[in-house]
Amino acid sequence: MKRLKNKILLAGMASTLFLAACGGGDDNTAGNANGNNGNADGSNADNGGEGLSTNIVTIGTGGSSGPYNIIGTTLAETYSSEFGVNSRTQTTGASVENVNLMNEDKIEMAFTMSDVVTEAVEGTGNFNEPIEKINQIAALYPNYVQIVTSADSGIETFEDLRGKRVAVGDQNSGVEVNARNLFEGHGMTYDDIDVDYLGYAEAADGLRAGQLDAAFLTSGLPNASLLELAETMDINLVAIEQSDVEEIAQDEAYFVSMEIPADTYGNEEPIQTAAIMNALIVHADMSEDDVYNLTKAFFENLGALENSHQAASDISLEDAQEGLVAPLHPGAERYYNEQ
Repeated sequence: MKRLKNKILLAGMASTLFLAACGGGDDNTAGNANGNNGNADGSNADNGGEGLSTNIVTIGTGGSSGPYNIIGTTLAETYSSEFGVNSRTQTTGASVENVNLMNEDKIEMAFTMSDVVTEAVEGTGNFNEPIEKINQIAALYPNYVQIVTSADSGIETFEDLRGKRVAVGDQNSGVEVNARNLFEGHGMTYDDIDVDYLGYAEAADGLRAGQLDAAFLTSGLPNASLLELAETMDINLVAIEQSDVEEIAQDEAYFVSMEIPADTYGNEEPIQTAAIMNALIVHADMSEDDVYNLTKAFFENLGALENSHQAASDISLEDAQEGLVAPLHPGAERYYNEQ
């Protein structure tokens, strides 16, 4: 593995991402959707927005600096503008919390990782029973497993994480779920490391302060916290070999082998790693017409989403139904059938 040099060509992009993230922080957090004149199905929404029967579209995202929240903030602004509804992001611990919030009727839409949605639909892993309130709108873009260390850490392979202090994401987030599965796939458990449950920004701070040996910052590319970290210290990204990913995928089919492109973080060569597709999910009780309109607006405004975060450039109408892991909502299905 080559050391990553502290020559980041995407510094301007980092600034852009952080400006976008500031628009989606805790001050942009919506409250309980049930406590704001409407249920997830819009049944109490007497004064819905133009073209929608509901007047609330709360979107569960993740940490304030992550792609979920950056893209979700732009999507919420689009819905508010086009439909005259109260649409906001809710920053969360990401995938598992988003599914639980939807099951509690507290959010209408959410960004999640496909591995967590698979567990929710099957009632395995983090879920004691199948969650029936989630439908899917689209498969989105891949989340790349980005395992970062300091350049002088001596950590070159996944196995080198043994005995190290490692941040694995917020507890029960999608990042943490796939980190746990990757450790198991490499014949290890959390008992083999000193585990810390930290989100993107906190993990980057811990690496910068020398309090961590490594961190999982699994997300779309590029990760804003990782961009900033690479500007302030020499970093190394730990590869996950294609053969290892393919072996793990025999049990966890949502893992695919992909490359982090050269120059993403100043890296001279592509870095092999594992990836997991993201999913846009919606409350199953939302009306067919509402979800049709929300799906239509989502795809008609992909340009704005791409401008907010580069990861959205991998979203396409052509691939949106590939790798669905939850039932497709009838409203989204109607939209696809019209294309």
